[in-house]
Amino acid sequence: MMAHAAVSVQPAMVVTTENVKINQWSSGVCDCCEDMSICCCGFWCPYCLMCKTSEDFGECLCLPLLEMCFGGILPPVTLSMRSTMRERYRIRGSIQNDCCVATCCTVCVWCQMARELKARKHSLVVINPAINAAYQPPQAFNQPIQAVNMGYQSHHPSSPY
Repeated sequence: MMAHAAVSVQPAMVVTTENVKINQWSSGVCDCCEDMSICCCGFWCPYCLMCKTSEDFGECLCLPLLEMCFGGILPPVTLSMRSTMRERYRIRGSIQNDCCVATCCTVCVWCQMARELKARKHSLVVINPAINAAYQPPQAFNQPIQAVNMGYQSHHPSSPY
């Protein structure tokens, strides 16, 4: 018979620091030189940057690759990622602005989103919740479920006691 352990975990509290401006992008669309590694990745391998940024944002890794198949004049994945990021982080802007920059400066928009995620990732402080006293570690196989009598002494012939 196997005993089940009850584990109760409370969610951690997340606090943002003042490094990220509230209601604004942490950098502009054309501020590529603020992070040269992101800029170089966007210039030399834009789909690598797009896939990495999409994954970091919690979306499917291959989502930006759909833009090659279904994109036209208006890049739908870039537009949806930018507007979703703007809404999630409550960044000021409009869908019209998102549409204009996504159409005219697609790679720059992905660089901006990558910098935003990087800035937000470094600006979070996670406060661990208190350890729950209700946690009971699982018992290993072949161990008795009842309490062991600690006063029991072995009467084995090789035992010194």
